[in-house]
Amino acid sequence: MAEPAYVRIAGEYARRIRGGELPPGTQLPSYAEIAQQNGVSDIVVRKAVELLQSQGLVRSVRRRGVFVADRPNLVRVSPERQMESAEQSFQNESDQPIQVNREVQQLPATVELAEALGIPAGQEIKHVITKASENGRPISISDTHHPLDIADISGAAYLEETIFDQLPPTAHAEWLRTTPGDLVKTVHQRFIAADERVVMISNISYPRDRYDAFVFRMSLE
Repeated sequence: MAEPAYVRIAGEYARRIRGGELPPGTQLPSYAEIAQQNGVSDIVVRKAVELLQSQGLVRSVRRRGVFVADRPNLVRVSPERQMESAEQSFQNESDQPIQVNREVQQLPATVELAEALGIPAGQEIKHVITKASENGRPISISDTHHPLDIADISGAAYLEETIFDQLPPTAHAEWLRTTPGDLVKTVHQRFIAADERVVMISNISYPRDRYDAFVFRMSLE
């Protein structure tokens, strides 16, 4: 899926802010200037700035403009990132090299997975393990499961996320290099079709100090 223009613009500014090129207190160009530089409308720029604000990277001062926040933090925003590949999501957060590896396999659904997906136990499903690192440091690992007749999440109408701290599965602990007994931040996702069929489930683990906050955003249109 092509990256929306506002996500691309926000990602470029996010990298410059986190990389120190735009230090705290720096004023961003006006909406009109950013629009002209990127060949987009003011509406697209406004959405990009709103995304940067939701990530805690900039602050808007009435009648003065938009400024880099005094303490730029790292906030995971959903569901915007569901439109992005893992490479895009993490590269938009960092100016460091991002590496993403995927392992894909088919396996029979366990009783637990079958119940979650609403299919018979033992039916073949696809399992994708995605591992991400930033400049060699592991920052994420996910297990995604979906029926073989589902190619992607384009058929999903709803996304449910549950966020909690927990002891990671062995494979997640090994990848994230956690100390035995340490908790990780876990996001459990369910992608649901309009007919209420669960088309994909995913469990994503992050180091607990990866994000300052988790924000879920949805359209009310």
